[in-house]
Amino acid sequence: MTMVTGEWSIQDLAKAAGTTSRTLRHYGQLGLLPPSRIGANGYRYYDQGSLVRLQRILLLRELGLGLPVIAEVLAGEQDTTAALRTHLDLLQQEQDRIRRQIESVQTTLHKTERGEQLVAAEVFDGFDHTKYKDEVIERWGKEAYESGDRWWRSMSDADKKAFQQTHLDIAADYGRAHAAGVAPDSDEVQAIAQRHLDWIGVGWQGRSVVKEAFIGLGEMYVADPRFAVNYDVHGAGTAEFVRDAMKVYAERNL
Repeated sequence: MTMVTGEWSIQDLAKAAGTTSRTLRHYGQLGLLPPSRIGANGYRYYDQGSLVRLQRILLLRELGLGLPVIAEVLAGEQDTTAALRTHLDLLQQEQDRIRRQIESVQTTLHKTERGEQLVAAEVFDGFDHTKYKDEVIERWGKEAYESGDRWWRSMSDADKKAFQQTHLDIAADYGRAHAAGVAPDSDEVQAIAQRHLDWIGVGWQGRSVVKEAFIGLGEMYVADPRFAVNYDVHGAGTAEFVRDAMKVYAERNL
């Protein structure tokens, strides 16, 4: 049980952290997590500073660091607030990586179900591309890997942001046209659809976007709420408007 406000016994701390008293004693022996005090009965007690320190240790362990390296990291951190900011930044980076992996797998699933062209850089967004090189080559061929990898690596952070911004601009223009009551088959909207096709072509690394694929993408924008929200954020029904515009363009031009 907790003996003093803001103080935890070794058993309580181990339980709260999902670890064992033996592990905490081991950390203490290594100088990683000394108790804030030792009672007259020989029991170890830990204060709030110990909680923050243990949080850092567990995070660094999850990142794959060994205990000697963790000791060096902690020894160099004198400012608790700065350490917590670092902690939060690492967690946010991991959260972003996992989010990208989830989106990557979802994209691969949808494209596989629809028989659409896969893009290696898209398939492995959020992964270490070189780590999965052999698997990409085995599944989709050497050229697919090399082409996608060259394209992805050739892009600077600014290029990647510009690529994303282009789509945001296209979505916003669709939204404005829809709100203004412009017809999907109008010249104005069809010009947006042309830009949309060009943007998709960049992601497909110059490979032709065939009629069925362009129409299928439009259908997916409506059927999958994760994609629909990218358009409907500009007004309800925009995703359907985009689908209709893409279908008209495909029928006329692809």
